[in-house]
Amino acid sequence: MRQALFGQFDIGGPSAGTTFVARVFRAVLVGLPLFIGGATSQAQTLASLPNANQLVEKAAPARPIQAWVKFCEQFGEECAVDPTEPAFVQLTAQNWNTLVTVNKRVNSRVKPITDKEHWGLLDRWEFPDDGAGDCEDYQLLKRRMLVERGLPRRALRMTVVIDELGEGHAVLMVRTDRGDYILDNKTSTVLPWEQTGYTFVKRESQDGVAWVSLGGRTASPTTTANR
Repeated sequence: MRQALFGQFDIGGPSAGTTFVARVFRAVLVGLPLFIGGATSQAQTLASLPNANQLVEKAAPARPIQAWVKFCEQFGEECAVDPTEPAFVQLTAQNWNTLVTVNKRVNSRVKPITDKEHWGLLDRWEFPDDGAGDCEDYQLLKRRMLVERGLPRRALRMTVVIDELGEGHAVLMVRTDRGDYILDNKTSTVLPWEQTGYTFVKRESQDGVAWVSLGGRTASPTTTANR
């Protein structure tokens, strides 16, 4: 469903708590071991990895998405930046297979739903612990799973783009020693940022709890609600 890019935003309060069903869903989705030999990881091998460049940030800071600010108030550890962590993932075969498999798993097991349908709000960032969510919810869960598997959070940056519909959309940028790659709920193929067709607007900073501009648009989206 198309969403207004530059309208007013609604902010919901903190969730009422994790239900038994949500806890079970999270345990099943996050706790399962990765089957590295799966069809997708075989198709996307490190040897066939397309080339990528690093997307250079601009000097000026960027205004964060307001729903992200609310999310950080509830989950401060998800937004904290540890400057002692590596800024880039070493793209070994194991790490690449982990990226591909986590991206596929979350995309296949979370039901897409807009925040308006889900929460009655235009934009809310939340973990899809009830099995449903929109774009940023997919990416937040992917990051949590990747961190649990040893990848540095500092190299996994929530990123806002303008998608093929001209809407605000959230993806997860994985900064690696071989360039920047994108995890997206719209595809289970991990792509170099240049091959997504998106306009890159801004992403979380690697140096502090803030956002940096990627120079893709003068006026930034105020929401990312997008299935």
